Amino acid sequence: MIFCVISRCSWPAATRALTLLLGLACFGAAQRVLAAEVTLDSLLQELTDFSAVARWPAPAYTTHQSSSYDRTEVAPDQPGWFANNDFSQYVREETHAGRTEKVMLDVAGPGAIVRFWLTTVQNKKGTLRIYLDGSAEPVLTFPAYDLLTGDLKLGAPLAQPHPGYSPNNNGGDTLMLPIPYAKHCKVTWEEAGEGPRYYQIDYRTYAPGTAVETFTPGILARARPLIEATGKRLLAPPDASGGRVISLNRVVPAGESTTLDLPAGPAAIRRLELALNAGATTLTDQQLRSVIIKIAFDGNETVWCPAPDFFGSGAGLNPLQSWYRTVTTDGRMICRWVMPYAKTARVTVSNLGPAAVAVALSAGTGPWHWDARSMYFHSTWHYDGDLQTPPVRDWEAIHLTGRGVYVGDTLSLFNYIPTWYGEGDEKIRVDGEALPSFLGTGMEDYYDYSFAPRGLMQTPFANQVRVDQRMTQGHNIMTRTRNLDGIPFSHSLDFVFELISWKPTRLIYAMTTYWYAFPGTTADVRPQPDAATRPVPTLAEAAAAAAPKHWPGAIECEKLRVHGKSGDFSVREQDMEPFDVTRWSGGAQLLGVPQGVGDFVELEVPVIAGETRDWQLYATQAPDYGKLRFFVDGRELPMEFDGYAPDVRPAPPLDLGAVTAATNVCILRVQVMGANPKVAGDKHLFGLDCLKLIKP
Repeated sequence: MIFCVISRCSWPAATRALTLLLGLACFGAAQRVLAAEVTLDSLLQELTDFSAVARWPAPAYTTHQSSSYDRTEVAPDQPGWFANNDFSQYVREETHAGRTEKVMLDVAGPGAIVRFWLTTVQNKKGTLRIYLDGSAEPVLTFPAYDLLTGDLKLGAPLAQPHPGYSPNNNGGDTLMLPIPYAKHCKVTWEEAGEGPRYYQIDYRTYAPGTAVETFTPGILARARPLIEATGKRLLAPPDASGGRVISLNRVVPAGESTTLDLPAGPAAIRRLELALNAGATTLTDQQLRSVIIKIAFDGNETVWCPAPDFFGSGAGLNPLQSWYRTVTTDGRMICRWVMPYAKTARVTVSNLGPAAVAVALSAGTGPWHWDARSMYFHSTWHYDGDLQTPPVRDWEAIHLTGRGVYVGDTLSLFNYIPTWYGEGDEKIRVDGEALPSFLGTGMEDYYDYSFAPRGLMQTPFANQVRVDQRMTQGHNIMTRTRNLDGIPFSHSLDFVFELISWKPTRLIYAMTTYWYAFPGTTADVRPQPDAATRPVPTLAEAAAAAAPKHWPGAIECEKLRVHGKSGDFSVREQDMEPFDVTRWSGGAQLLGVPQGVGDFVELEVPVIAGETRDWQLYATQAPDYGKLRFFVDGRELPMEFDGYAPDVRPAPPLDLGAVTAATNVCILRVQVMGANPKVAGDKHLFGLDCLKLIKP
C-alpha cells in the first residue's frame, strides 16, 4: 500500500493517528513502510533505545492523555478555563456485577498505556481495574488507589513512588511499564474509601491495522527477566560504545567562542560532555548561565541554550541522574540524546560572560543510517523574567510549526515569595485541536511527583534537582524527558502552563524544551543572549525582597489608636502574609468587621496643629469588602470608596483632600455606606493600610 501526505489545518484528535501514518509516506517519493508488531517486549526495548526517538515513529502513533482535570475547562473564551478542581473527575460511572466503577479511561485500540500517574491524600481503599479488548474481567487489578499494590509487583523505576509516599494515606506513584492492547482499553476505579483522586493516563493510539499483542498475565510473567534488565539499564544508562570521540580543551575569553567540528556524516552524536572551569575556580550561577551551547546540523542551527539548562541542571550545577542526562557532583554535564545528521555537524560554546572560562568539551559520534524517518534534534531556551500572579493566565512555553516529536523539557524557575507556584495545569495542543490532548492536574503532577512542595527527586524520567527553600522560595528546577510518551505532531504543537499560585508572587521562568523534527519545522522561541547575561537572583535576595517594609512617610493604620466605634465589632491588625506582604506598608493592615451599614470606627491620627497636609489613604479591596465614606474632625469628605474586588489587592491611593489640623490629633472616621452588588452575602468588611500626609 502506498501512502501520501495529506495537508490539513485541524482534524479531530481521533483522526491524527491516520494522518501521522500517511505522513510516513513521501519525502519526495512514496515508499512502503513496514510496521513491526507492537508487544510488551518491543516496547520495553524501545524504552531504552536511545536511537528510537530520533526517527519518526513506525508504526505510527499519536499520544494522548486522560486525566482528572476539572471538567468545567472547556475553552479559553468560556468560564472555568482556569478551574482547579482537578480531582475525582471521571469519564462516566457504570455498573459491573452490582458494583459501581468510575471510568478513568475508555479508548479504542490498537494502542498502549505508556505512563500512569496517580495520587491521593487520604485512605486508598478501593479497587483499580484495567480491562483490555472488551473482556468482562480485568487483566490487572490493584486493591487500592496505588499502583504499587496488586498484580504487577513492580518497584522503581518502572513503578516509582512519589516523594512523601505512604502506603495507607498520602501520596501516589507513577507506572512507566507499557501496557499494549489490540482493540480496546478501559481503566476504572471502585471507591471504598474517601479523599480526592487525581490521575493522568498517557497512552498511544496506533494507526488502524497495526498489529499489537495485547498484554496478559502470561506475557507479563514471560517478560519478567526483560523487565528487570530494563529497570537496571534505566538506572545505569550505558555510554555509547564505538565510534569516534572528538574533544577540545580551551580557555574561552569573555565574548568569544570555541567550535568543535564533527566527522562527516551520515553520523550521529551519541554522547556530549561539557565541563567548565574543571578543577579551578567555581563559577557562579550567572557565569554558568552565560555559557551558551549551540549545535548546527547540516548547516542549520537547531540548538541554542545556556549550557547548564541544556543538560537539565538549570540555574547552577545541580546533580542529576536521568536516562538522557547526567550532571555529576564534580560538575561534568553529560547528555545521551542521539543527534543524527546527514553531512555536517558542529558544536559551539560561546562565553557571553565578563570573564574567561575554561571549556572541556567532547562529543562521541557513531554511525547512523540516514533515511526518510531521520529527524534533527532541537533545543530552545525561553526566559521570562517578570511574571506575576495573579492574574491567572496561560504562559506559553513554546509553539512549534512543522512536523516532529516533542520529547521533554527543563523548567528552571525562581520564586520570590515562599508559596507554592504550581497549581496551574499543563495544556498541550497537537495539530490545532480545540481541547488540548494533554490537560493536566498541576505542575508537580506533570513532573511526576505530587502534593508539592517536595524535596529533591531523581528518576530516569523526571527529576527535581534544586529546591532552595522548603516553601519553594528561590530556585526550583524540574525536568522531564519522554521515552515512550513522546508526542508526535504533524503540523503544530502548543505547550502552555497555567500560572496559578497559592499566594500572589513574582516568578522568573527559564524553560528549555527538547524535540526532534524534520527540516522546516520552526519554533516561536528565539535566542535570548541578553536574558542569559542577566543577574541570577539568590534566595537571600528573594527573602530580602519578600520581607515587609514600612513605606517612607507612612502612618500605619493598624497602629492608630481607636478613638471610638459604633458598636461591639472587631477592629484589629491583620498580617497580610497570605497575600504578599510586600504590597502593604509594614506587611499588615487594619481590618474592620462591622455588623452592618452605618457602622463606623474613629481613629486618632497624629498631626501638627496649624499645618495643612494633603491626606492620601492606602486601603484594600477584596471580594467581601464594603463601600466607605470618610470624615475628618466631623467634616464629611466628598469621595466614596468601593472596597470590592474579585481578589485581595491594594487599592489605588485615595486622595482625601487637604486637611488643616486644629490640634495635634485629628479624628478620622471610616463609615460603612453599603456594598457593591457583586459582594456575596451581607458583608461590609474593610481594610486600611496606611496614611500619608503630604506637604502641599
